[in-house]
Amino acid sequence: MLLMPINMCHPGMRLAKNIYNDDGMVLLAVNVELSQRLIDRLFTYGIDYIYIQDSRTNDIIQEDVIQDETRTKAVLEIRNTFKKVMEDSNKRGAVNYYDIGRNFRDVMKMIIDDLSAHQGAMVMLNNMNVKDNYLFQHSVNVSIYAIMLGISFGYSRENLETLGLGALLHDIGKTKVPLGILRKPSQLTEQEFTEMKNHTTYGFNILKDEPNIPLLSAHCALQHHERINGSGYPRGIQGTDINEFAKWVGLVDSYDAMTTTRVYRRPLLPHEAMEQLFGGSGTMYDQSQIALFRDKIAIYPLGITVRLNTGEFGIVSKLNVTVPHRPIVRVLQDESGQELKEPYEIDLSTKLSTLISEIGEIKVGEFEPDESMPTIF
Repeated sequence: MLLMPINMCHPGMRLAKNIYNDDGMVLLAVNVELSQRLIDRLFTYGIDYIYIQDSRTNDIIQEDVIQDETRTKAVLEIRNTFKKVMEDSNKRGAVNYYDIGRNFRDVMKMIIDDLSAHQGAMVMLNNMNVKDNYLFQHSVNVSIYAIMLGISFGYSRENLETLGLGALLHDIGKTKVPLGILRKPSQLTEQEFTEMKNHTTYGFNILKDEPNIPLLSAHCALQHHERINGSGYPRGIQGTDINEFAKWVGLVDSYDAMTTTRVYRRPLLPHEAMEQLFGGSGTMYDQSQIALFRDKIAIYPLGITVRLNTGEFGIVSKLNVTVPHRPIVRVLQDESGQELKEPYEIDLSTKLSTLISEIGEIKVGEFEPDESMPTIF
């Protein structure tokens, strides 16, 4: 399979992985043939990359570290919870959310179990879900990243649940921010930005007194925009004054926001986002935390099409766990764009003079239908 930018896809290509809607239901299934109308709709829905079938790469299969059932349940739980909080915003007096922690215990268990079964894997969270509401998908992604890092860091099961819950609910305070501000496609005014920053305090106030929410989880909502040099908000605290769990959540929150389509900008590719994080190493983010995150993220995802500094085109066919930025590339076309009769692979961890220069467009090979795979909408 090939992982291709949606703006490089063309009619006649066939999907190699399902695309889901905001409810976690299959919108377009494996083996669907793309038309220009479908491509345009996917672009409108905010889907950046899709997996395409290609006869030269049938052996390259990306195994998801999170099961579809787990992600679907997590998205539905976070959506239902956030919508309930939004609806309660108009009620007078104090509102209690005794069920929040209890409702997410099963979700935390499922995510932790899925990630624990793939501890040696590098995480690739693909942007192949319709973005009817960025907030829900983002919350789930941040929780997955945070738990993955917590497992690698050696946290106990109890701490993983606390960290994961704080990550999943870190943006719950945005339910109190006017939608006009959340969805504004242009730069916020100073007054609007002040209100947006209040989501950290709103979130803490929602969570801090709930009996099923650990106080450390509530502090993830309060402090995930704090930075170690004191440049963050809401209080501008520094270094060790910031809760360790909140530092993890702040790091992966920034990464996922950068790599996801927003109304006001295109998404960054994983390696571009990682470069920006390292630019804030030691000032905004903890250097050791960034280093661990780098080692667990596939900054060049499996199947993505690339151009090498030699001019050749190919795809990432295997990941190098010990050297994430130097994957194995299967070269499919020469520097003039001619397809090779016999593709070959280059291990960039050993051939140091060869580099990935850009994400490149390549011609998709012949598709041979598999009659065992029905076309389903």
